[in-house]
Amino acid sequence: MDRTEQTWTVGDVVVHRVDEIALLPETGAWLLPAATPAVVTEEPWLRPDFAAPDGTLRLASHSFAFEAGGLKVVVDTGIGNGKTRANPAWNQLDTGYLQRLTAAGFPPESVDLVVLTHLHTDHVGWNTRAADDGTWIPTFPNARYVASRTEWDHWAGQADSMDENRRQMFRDSVDPIHDAGLIDLADTGDGPTDIAPGVRLLPTPGHTPGQVAVELHSTGRTAVITGDCVHHPVQLAHPAITSCVDIDPEQAVRTRRELLAALAGTDTLLLGTHFPPPTAGHVTADGEGYRLVPAT
Repeated sequence: MDRTEQTWTVGDVVVHRVDEIALLPETGAWLLPAATPAVVTEEPWLRPDFAAPDGTLRLASHSFAFEAGGLKVVVDTGIGNGKTRANPAWNQLDTGYLQRLTAAGFPPESVDLVVLTHLHTDHVGWNTRAADDGTWIPTFPNARYVASRTEWDHWAGQADSMDENRRQMFRDSVDPIHDAGLIDLADTGDGPTDIAPGVRLLPTPGHTPGQVAVELHSTGRTAVITGDCVHHPVQLAHPAITSCVDIDPEQAVRTRRELLAALAGTDTLLLGTHFPPPTAGHVTADGEGYRLVPAT
């Protein structure tokens, strides 16, 4: 299979990975500082796909797109083109993401639903694109954009104290879809929340207060898109490894342990929001942790 056009079948649903960029090699050491080369190389199954021979983590930015219940759905929208970002590797990108999305069968005008697992820079960027006059307009003009109400309320409460870099992200990638009246807020505080036929939001707090994973159901088959409750497969082997940008690291670990325990030994497909190819697999117990057995 050409991994640049990888798809998975979940019952009657075909899930497409739509690539944006591979993240720079130094990203892993910054994002998951406890995942040192010594820790990574103790897990041979991580190499060569999920880590380099020297233990450097491989990470990626991509979306997942699928059709369920007659709706075309995109989960998370990456970093985006032409955005001013503090991270030099993300600043003023110019990728072929929209062309790849269209080639997968999801031209922007056809998308009905955009699910935002949380409101971080590398998950909301393609919410908008630059118009000819330099303003930012919704990339998916006919879609509803869905986020959890808990997530929205958290950042709304930070509006007056938000640093300029995050404020810029909201200005160019979140505020325009809000101003256009395209955002729907899901009440996930009481547990899993159905948002479309066969599509459910699972509360996965910790990385951010209102982060969600996305669960798909079709004809007896199930898949879960991680969001950032699992950044990298090394966190299956060592669920206590946290991200430097987790807002509540202890909660993030509890969430990850609960999710992995629920998935281990089942036929539910795990799709990693930042996992490089092969990106998806099944969770199995492995010693005191877990491992990912890539889907074929």
